[in-house]
Amino acid sequence: MDKIPLGNPVEYPAEYAPDVLCAIPRAESRSALGLADELPFHGEDIWNAWELTWLAATGTPVVGTATIRVNAASLNLIESKSLKLYLNSLAMTRYASADELTTTIVNDLSRTAGLDVDVGVTPACDSTAATIVQLPGECIDTLEIGDVPKTVEATVLATNAGPEVTEELYSHLLRSNCPVTNQPDSGSVMIRYRGEQIDRKALLTYIVSYRQHNEFHEGCVERIFVDIRKYCAPSELTVYARYNRRGGLDIHSFRSDFEDPSENLRLWRQ
Repeated sequence: MDKIPLGNPVEYPAEYAPDVLCAIPRAESRSALGLADELPFHGEDIWNAWELTWLAATGTPVVGTATIRVNAASLNLIESKSLKLYLNSLAMTRYASADELTTTIVNDLSRTAGLDVDVGVTPACDSTAATIVQLPGECIDTLEIGDVPKTVEATVLATNAGPEVTEELYSHLLRSNCPVTNQPDSGSVMIRYRGEQIDRKALLTYIVSYRQHNEFHEGCVERIFVDIRKYCAPSELTVYARYNRRGGLDIHSFRSDFEDPSENLRLWRQ
């Protein structure tokens, strides 16, 4: 990863520059989790770009937002700083319409991800108010758990013997660190499952054990999914994390073994 722009001084391109996009193979983090070609989940990574700007055919600037959905089955994830550089490179390029811009972004990001990427561009004049909502389910953040583990502690995960339940639990205390810059990444995570009831204090202890863990957002969510599946054995499981906006971008990873990707919710961090 020494060739990616993240963590390195770079010049911001003054014109359209698709070559700045960098791919990181998903296999690098998945091999550490014991995941092979047949994944135990499906899902997507949702990027919201809040500072998108380009030129209309007349040369007049246009501003708007973009929602980018990258399938979890793609060979690569898209490195965040390279995506920021790429989107900024569109600022002085003319497009006949938002549709033409969208097609350009789709082609460039699909090539980087190794699979078709879905992109929606909304000019500011066409935007509607985005309501800030809460994750569904019950918040577990007020539980008393004692000292925070210094490393990820998957073995604390446990279930309470009893009948099968269906629950939605969430926490705003997810925090990990970028493996390149060591900058903190804060987020909210929702776990929806069916199975023996997961011990809530154990789950919260596990979530906060990521506070000094170095891994990309996507890898953290997949690690959470794999660990809960291993130690709690639910018959159905979804893990959905939504992270803090940084540099005009926020990323949200969804992994499930039974349901389609969730709505692109806007939480208080976005």
